[in-house]
Amino acid sequence: MLNGKRILVAPLDWGLGHATRCVPLIERLLRFGAIPILGADKGPLAVLSAEFPSLEYVRIPGITVRYSESGNQLWSMAKQFPAMLRSMQTERALFEGMRAKLRLDAVISDQRFGIRSNALPSLLITHQVFPFTPFAQSVLRKVNLRNIARFDRCWIMDEQRSPGLAGELSHGAELPGNSRYIGILSRMAPIRNSPSESTGAKYRIVAVISGPEPQRSLLENILLEQMQGIKGEHLVVLGLPDELDQKQIKNITMIGHMQGSKLARAMSDSEMIVSRSGYTTLMDLAALGRSALIVPTPGQEEQEYLGRLHAGTGRYIVQQQNSIDLTTALGTTADQPLTPQHSGSDLLDEALGDLAGLLQ
Repeated sequence: MLNGKRILVAPLDWGLGHATRCVPLIERLLRFGAIPILGADKGPLAVLSAEFPSLEYVRIPGITVRYSESGNQLWSMAKQFPAMLRSMQTERALFEGMRAKLRLDAVISDQRFGIRSNALPSLLITHQVFPFTPFAQSVLRKVNLRNIARFDRCWIMDEQRSPGLAGELSHGAELPGNSRYIGILSRMAPIRNSPSESTGAKYRIVAVISGPEPQRSLLENILLEQMQGIKGEHLVVLGLPDELDQKQIKNITMIGHMQGSKLARAMSDSEMIVSRSGYTTLMDLAALGRSALIVPTPGQEEQEYLGRLHAGTGRYIVQQQNSIDLTTALGTTADQPLTPQHSGSDLLDEALGDLAGLLQ
């Protein structure tokens, strides 16, 4: 269907979630005969290169977003907003300069609005059609919709039926005319016959930490302190793909990053999973059919909204970072309904068929 078509896949570099959710998309492109080119930098490039070591890549730098140590991110984001706009303009100029050299047939951008061109099919993948922002939300939603309209297609990573996983983020109002749902995208799949099914979980707690500093490190320190007082073996995945060494602190194994299949195995073989309420993580949990204790990043509007949403759906236990209680969560995890398993492959295949039509 896409035989020999050179397609750039460029994820946003705010944390690792945008990169990891591109993994199943790249796998599907390969299955359809396309030649994916990785467009990323730093951690996201390290993640994708580890998953696809033989694929061509190009470095596309982004902006390093840093959160405030306090729970109020309004002023922090406001100060960085001009740099975000400049970054989008810089990306556009950079991409136009490299487009011909890379001999691209199309580009798929995960939330990088500057990675597009009027000269070739440009697709945006997102779950943030109607984003939550700490200031001027109605204005910024209009700006977001205008940016989406500049792409040939917008693929929405969520269930078609509201509220799905993203709630108002992807089902908030009438969708743009170039949009379609492609289901949930996750690099993970349910683990059948895991050791925990017969012999008990290998880990009591598996914590998957991610996101911008300093909040990533603040959560890490809280979890490490509490885990040392809880019997059993625990695993902490730090969300640091450049840190390859495994460390042991008492009953806690710490590792910088794990590839998708290994992480899926570890998460499936745990009594409880702890993570942020980032959307990619929620898609991974849905794919695994697992509940979790989710801890929204303080002041991150989207994660706080998703925490409120799914506290109501009952899919997850939700605790705030300043009041985490792992012992209490361990005692209540089993009472939570497991997240249904989802597959967006049919919807994604239909979208890729549409892309093939654009390339004819």
